[in-house]
Amino acid sequence: MATMANPTRDDFAALLDSTLGTHDGFEGRVVKGTVTAIENDMAVIDVGLKSEGRVALREFAAPGQKADLKVGDEVEVYVDRVENVHGEAMLSRDRARREAAWDKLETEFAKSARVEGVIFGRVKGGFTVDLNGAVAFLPGSQVDIRPVRDVTPLMDIPQPFQILKMDRRRGNIVVSRRAVLEETRAEQRTGLIQSLHEGQVIDGVVKNITDYGAFVDLGGIDGLLHVTDLSYKRVGHPSEMINIGDTVRVQIIRINKDTQRISLGMKQLESDPWEGAAAKYPIGAKFTGRVTNITEYGAFVELEPGIEGLVHVSEMSWTKKNVHPGKIVSTSQEVDVVILEVDADKRRISLGLKQAQANPWESFAERHPVGSTVEGEVKNATEFGLFIGLDGDVDGMVHMSDIAWGVTGEEALALHHKGETVQAVVLDIDSEKERISLGIKQLERGGVSTASTGGGSRLAKNAIVTVTVLAINDGGLDVQVGDDGETGFLKRSDLGRDRDEQRPERFQVGQKFDAMVTGFDRSKKPTFSIKAMQIAEEKQAVAQYGSSDSGASLGDILGEALKARSERK
Repeated sequence: MATMANPTRDDFAALLDSTLGTHDGFEGRVVKGTVTAIENDMAVIDVGLKSEGRVALREFAAPGQKADLKVGDEVEVYVDRVENVHGEAMLSRDRARREAAWDKLETEFAKSARVEGVIFGRVKGGFTVDLNGAVAFLPGSQVDIRPVRDVTPLMDIPQPFQILKMDRRRGNIVVSRRAVLEETRAEQRTGLIQSLHEGQVIDGVVKNITDYGAFVDLGGIDGLLHVTDLSYKRVGHPSEMINIGDTVRVQIIRINKDTQRISLGMKQLESDPWEGAAAKYPIGAKFTGRVTNITEYGAFVELEPGIEGLVHVSEMSWTKKNVHPGKIVSTSQEVDVVILEVDADKRRISLGLKQAQANPWESFAERHPVGSTVEGEVKNATEFGLFIGLDGDVDGMVHMSDIAWGVTGEEALALHHKGETVQAVVLDIDSEKERISLGIKQLERGGVSTASTGGGSRLAKNAIVTVTVLAINDGGLDVQVGDDGETGFLKRSDLGRDRDEQRPERFQVGQKFDAMVTGFDRSKKPTFSIKAMQIAEEKQAVAQYGSSDSGASLGDILGEALKARSERK
């Protein structure tokens, strides 16, 4: 072995190998070196190998900045190869930074910690971020909470990112700036929510308006001002009261700290018009209001700002049934209504439109009392009678048994047709049930019927006779004139003028009473009617015992008539 006094080149190589190991141990490692010179745009670095290496100065600079490097500085570099064709070491500062960065990033990713980086380039679908040597991908959707049109102000600025996923083997890293902003915002929202409380009055700025309300910025957190909480009066759209950018004073109604949702109200800062509404709007009182909304089931009428009542479709008109409310009233129309019911707790008022107008059946009864003659057009024919249109926009019904004497119901209905104008007698008026009963046959006067039984009848039409009950059934009574006279039938509807009197069960077999001969059926048997007799006697009594200046009541008149009749007997 050669002495160290005269060392050879091989001796230096052996000494280097014994100190640093074989050259192969350097390759693929990050080692420390010293800057020995700076030549143009290259740094000469000694890492203790046989030869020095060169690294471009740009690899020592952050994106967009110049390298701050001088002779004597100690730096870490990556040894790619020990020697190249020129006998120099192949070194890389970028690879050194990248390897160190990956080690650190893997540690931070495991802890879900934020990392600092710089956006320095654009690629398809996003941007490139320098994470202190490692290059990551920032998707466009992860730049900000809201879409960003221009990312230029965000580039070349150190800022925090959150690593979403990373794969060192493939060299892939995906980061998000949005996740950091959302987390920071959530922290700020939580802190702000803790400082707020329900019932608090606060000023805010309108940020956005929708059909159902407005979002108000309370200084870092948004609250929803629902359209129903804008005012006590009806508001069709929030833009009717507020605009984007307006500063509004609101009250915090509810705070949900779990979902961090805040409900706001403006009307809560006004006086409630429903206080004392029951005393202000007594049942039966009449008011004037404005139609604000029309639905299939009725119309809403505003009595004052903040107080609306509903006119149900059944309370809109006396005579127009099954008609859409929009055909009776129109929006913004001024109408008179009557208070039907008030529920201040539920904030409901039931109104009546028809109650503010005269009841047409009561008005008809005043103009056309029972027994008077009226005229009208046949509106409709049904299986049980005719409907006649009368003045006051009301209808009266002629039952088929009151159309003509001596004919069956079907034959009587065939005597008249729709559109025909007829005269009739008012038999009964029930205002509550909205019914008017008419009779056409009652207009026929006196005369002896020529109809008779097979042996010739001694009964005259419109004659008053005493009959005896032979049998009782649901449809009426089988009766006989006297004890051994002609037999006939008395229909249920002819047992009396009032409904309570038209009950066959109130009679007994063998019972005797007076009735009028109203005609004869196809078999020439007589038909009888108590109702027709009552109507005829009333007319006769009025004509004979009453006068316009006598002052006698109907009871007095009928009393005199009955007295005279009993005296004749």
